[in-house]
Amino acid sequence: MSTIKFGTSGWRAIIAEEFTFENVKLVTQAIADYINSQSEISNLKLKSVIVGYDPRFLSEEFSKLSCCVLAANGIKALRTVRDVPTPLVSYEIIRGKLAGGINFTASHNPPEYNGLKFSPAWGGPALPETTKTIEDSCKALQNDPSKIKEMPYEEGVVKQLIKDYDPKQIYIKRIKELVDLKVIKKAKLKIGVDLLYGAAREYLDVILKEANCKLVVLHGNRDPLFGGHRPEPDAERLEELTKVMKKNKLTLGLACDGDADRFGIVDSDGTYITPNQVISLLLYNLAKSRKWKGIAVRSVMTTHLIDAIAKKFGIEVKETAVGFKYIGDIMVNHPKEFIIGGEESGGLTIRGHVPEKDGVLACLLIAELVANEKKSIKKILIDIEKLCGKYVTTRKNLKLKPELMGNKFKDKIQAAQPKEFAGIKVSKLDTTDGFKFILEDGSWVGMRLSGTEPLVRLYFESNSETKIAAIQKDTERIIANL
Repeated sequence: MSTIKFGTSGWRAIIAEEFTFENVKLVTQAIADYINSQSEISNLKLKSVIVGYDPRFLSEEFSKLSCCVLAANGIKALRTVRDVPTPLVSYEIIRGKLAGGINFTASHNPPEYNGLKFSPAWGGPALPETTKTIEDSCKALQNDPSKIKEMPYEEGVVKQLIKDYDPKQIYIKRIKELVDLKVIKKAKLKIGVDLLYGAAREYLDVILKEANCKLVVLHGNRDPLFGGHRPEPDAERLEELTKVMKKNKLTLGLACDGDADRFGIVDSDGTYITPNQVISLLLYNLAKSRKWKGIAVRSVMTTHLIDAIAKKFGIEVKETAVGFKYIGDIMVNHPKEFIIGGEESGGLTIRGHVPEKDGVLACLLIAELVANEKKSIKKILIDIEKLCGKYVTTRKNLKLKPELMGNKFKDKIQAAQPKEFAGIKVSKLDTTDGFKFILEDGSWVGMRLSGTEPLVRLYFESNSETKIAAIQKDTERIIANL
């Protein structure tokens, strides 16, 4: 039997290989055992869990089965009536004071994958200590499957332990409160929206229409195969949106991934705006337009442009390991000081919202920024560069020799102890998550191992393309010589 392992954001696997109905029952039982073990939610009234899903193949059926297991364990299951954004699940946990939430999604992964995200009562993605408890419980249940409980769906409905639930309008209302729709309405923006067949359908496009935007909508129907591609709003996947924008002379391009927790942004001339740039732009807008003060949070491999903007506006920066759960944890512990939290893989949230990534919110905040500034994103980035200096970031996946996987790579890097990259001395080594070599001139090199493939993820930042190229070349040489 396969081992159930939670990654940075839930458990994911290929449908019919490891992601099976039996394993869904197993994981849900482990989650039910975890919920029932929590003394702070022992009150029966609080033991409700929202169960959502994205548009993937069999997601509705997986969610139904999960409800049957929860109901058999005395936990009320609120099953969404259609596919929903992951941040909606998070919002409902907090708003409804629920015991947690389960969302069936593999986010931006290819269509042959499905997954399960579990969020405990605090609303953010489960922290490592929680997922470790669930993983251990899964192992025990594999050894004794008789402990897995299940109730027929119809019986759960009759006993009021399973209930159809439609929180769509509640979530949309909250998003509208977090965004300045008046300024967007006034700007009369022309926007291209690529919904990538995902859970942002009838959320992002509906709000933009209400904000008086003229829209060209792509892929707004449900397709469990996502057009045969990964539902990831990166530069490659948004090429069609880019063409549509140029053809129709649109102001802005907006997109979300399969479960609408990640964003993709395209400028008026078709330029893809990286997540690093988006997080920086939105911090700039919140500090300049809303005058927000407090804490900005970024993961360790995210741009230091955030730090430079924060310094200009008297804002503190906190750095976390990779994984939005760590950003969410800081947000929950500093709700009044928290301004924005983001990571370079394409997720962010802001003060007053949920400790979870929200692609719908991010897209609308970018529309607010463009409406506020009355100029293209490129021109706003030039303004930021004048204020803070130039920051060039890039990343690359590098294949490793199989013998370098796991701790061997870490041991070799530590033994090699690079003292410089492209002739620039290392001033500090940060091992918060992988290796981050901070150089004397402010440039930096990040290295993180993939948990599933023989790859090392490399991250680079400097103040010029030429310097980045030289640092990257030297980094690859160092790794090749390990």
